[in-house]
Amino acid sequence: MRSGQRYYEDGVASGSALIDLPEPPTAVFAFSDEVAPGVIEAARVRGLRIPEDINVVGFDDTHLARRSSPPLTTVRQPLREMGAVALRTALQLAAGQKVDSPHVELATELVVRGSTAAVDVP
Repeated sequence: MRSGQRYYEDGVASGSALIDLPEPPTAVFAFSDEVAPGVIEAARVRGLRIPEDINVVGFDDTHLARRSSPPLTTVRQPLREMGAVALRTALQLAAGQKVDSPHVELATELVVRGSTAAVDVP
């Protein structure tokens, strides 16, 4: 995908460009759960099956991931924990305190659904 693309239509356009390459990918990791269904549509228009011919993964685990057809494999972010860390940091800064850390790393989770399939690796 190209940087800065955030919408379904961007997924259709970028998915089409990728799938039309002389050597198209067997998998696409989309910018978001909103872009990924556009990639799926680009594949379907070309007669490709998801996940048999091409795997598609999104990012965010939004309601679109569960409602997509097939349901979208995606990366879930710990939004509640992200909010808590942001609030704690803002409160520390507002109180003139030193922040716990300028960099915080939180775990994500791969949520496997129907848009990906296992691949046999030799």
